[in-house]
Amino acid sequence: MRVPSKGPNDPPVLAYYVSGSHGDGKKVLRLLKAIYHPRNQYLLQLDAGSADSERRELALWVQSDAVFRAYGNVNVVGRSYAFNQMGASALAATLQAAALLLKISTDWDWFVTLSASDYPLLAQDDILHAFTFLPRDLNFIDFTRETGWSKRQLINQIIVDPNLYFKKNSAIFYTAEIRTRPDAFRIFGGSPWMILSKAFMEYCVQGWDNLPRKLLMYFTNVAFPLKLYFHTVICNSPEFQNTTVDNNLWYVIWDATTGKPLKLNISDYYKMVSSEAVFARPFREGDPVLYELDKNVLNRPRDGVVPGKWCLDRGMNASIDSSITRKDNCSSWGDINVIEPGLHGLKLGTFFSNLGTERRLRAKHCHSIA
Repeated sequence: MRVPSKGPNDPPVLAYYVSGSHGDGKKVLRLLKAIYHPRNQYLLQLDAGSADSERRELALWVQSDAVFRAYGNVNVVGRSYAFNQMGASALAATLQAAALLLKISTDWDWFVTLSASDYPLLAQDDILHAFTFLPRDLNFIDFTRETGWSKRQLINQIIVDPNLYFKKNSAIFYTAEIRTRPDAFRIFGGSPWMILSKAFMEYCVQGWDNLPRKLLMYFTNVAFPLKLYFHTVICNSPEFQNTTVDNNLWYVIWDATTGKPLKLNISDYYKMVSSEAVFARPFREGDPVLYELDKNVLNRPRDGVVPGKWCLDRGMNASIDSSITRKDNCSSWGDINVIEPGLHGLKLGTFFSNLGTERRLRAKHCHSIA
């Protein structure tokens, strides 16, 4: 295992948590290769909806890859846990993932949560370059400004998540009771997909202050706590409420009728790559737009990792089609502390600089919804 350099001018280290369910093993592996860089840490997890054989197969795929073995920065959760994205079990899984990543290494700077339906819009060299010049305590969170009655009713409605005490994935259920709005804290919400600082995750996981623990107990009986918990913790904490950037760097198209994200496809390609987003979701498995991203943005050969500056035999001048069958496209490696951004990375860096100029970094973006 090679330890990345952590000097003041070195690129950051990202800690990725990638989750999936039954049948998602190949999607998780493809996503891993699309976001891989030797500096980062990766934790992969398949929930209780998947079979033990699927988890073993995913672990074997990771162990059989020469790059992953050499750098030792990819870990697979061996045990299965039931969780439902609508319930507190999903929040518990996210907090456990952060705790595991902190146990594996304390050298990372940001915690990134991804599902098997996500995909990057930039190579890691580009992302690491842009994040190099940012304060390491920033938190990228998308806040909602919805304050209507229906939103308050959703928060006050008591739900039970059986996945907290059953082994297999189960549906949540609603009770007939409604509780009153709390007055000890204000509730905030937004997107469940975010990029959070290590300092904030330590605050949530280690719990030296009572606020994260108290809010965790409150949101155990609230629907969609991943859309509320981290937002509420950060906005009620004087230490962290001015560390937010009201942009989670995700590209998502919402269906106005259902309120759910639309599946992205080739018709969305140009809008995605021209946005300031770093990730996009959700994608169908094997959708042609993923191949276009691999070919034109990531330069990722089929079955291979994205070749960054650390990869000495990356063959950047060759087309992706000419190396499409080259599984081991990075057989020799260089300095993992050196990155080489492309146009997309420079563009993202400029976007961050503009946020600073507009005073949108470290501003308080909290808007209470209840």
